[in-house]
Amino acid sequence: MKDPLLVVKGLTKSFGGVLAVSSVSLTVREGELVGIIGPNGSGKTTLVNLITGFVKPTSGKVYFRGTEITGLPPYKIVNLGISRTFQMVRPFYHLPAFKNLVVPLCSPRVREAAGGGYGDRDAVALDLLEEVGFERDSFVAYKVASSLPQGYLKRLELAKAMALRPDLFILDELFSGLSLAEVASVVPVIERLKDQGKTILMVEHRLKELFKIADRVIVLNFGEKIAEGPPGVVMENPNVKAAYLGGE
Repeated sequence: MKDPLLVVKGLTKSFGGVLAVSSVSLTVREGELVGIIGPNGSGKTTLVNLITGFVKPTSGKVYFRGTEITGLPPYKIVNLGISRTFQMVRPFYHLPAFKNLVVPLCSPRVREAAGGGYGDRDAVALDLLEEVGFERDSFVAYKVASSLPQGYLKRLELAKAMALRPDLFILDELFSGLSLAEVASVVPVIERLKDQGKTILMVEHRLKELFKIADRVIVLNFGEKIAEGPPGVVMENPNVKAAYLGGE
């Protein structure tokens, strides 16, 4: 069994009197694709924000490659090798789509990986956009992000995360807003990342698509972890049926 890449121990976050995440612990090993599911308001995105430094925990610890990263600012966590997408897309709206990728391609992490140079960033950006489903010979990659439909913006989110060359991808509802055809074009990209040895943690509501590619699934409800295991086993759990599927 491969070594743990990400370890979360007793992570808790309260907002005033509301306990958004309650003592959640999890381990993600290198090369795994782990899904996080649960009803709306179950704490999934808050958990992602805690891991990636956008929210500081009330208590608990986060470790990446054995080093504690609890409460570090996002830019330091990115440079250690974790990148993420956002449920609500966050492009640089005034820039062309491919120029959105030039920004992460200028990061210290990418520069170090490239041996101190950046190379032809525009060409790399266009290659990344083609990989996530932007048509190479169309003008879409050159349009400003504010003019792109939701499907392209979600794929742009993935390309930005890929540009950072992370070891761990955290994808927050990447499939949301994508058509079935778009999802079908993105799934092979995720599978290729996994084949390359990348580790992926996915928050997702589209269970059918997630279950086809996930090794394990973690289920949250009211901020607590209520189940964990292979997708088919987890969905037979009575607690999951009651909380997520409305079982009696």
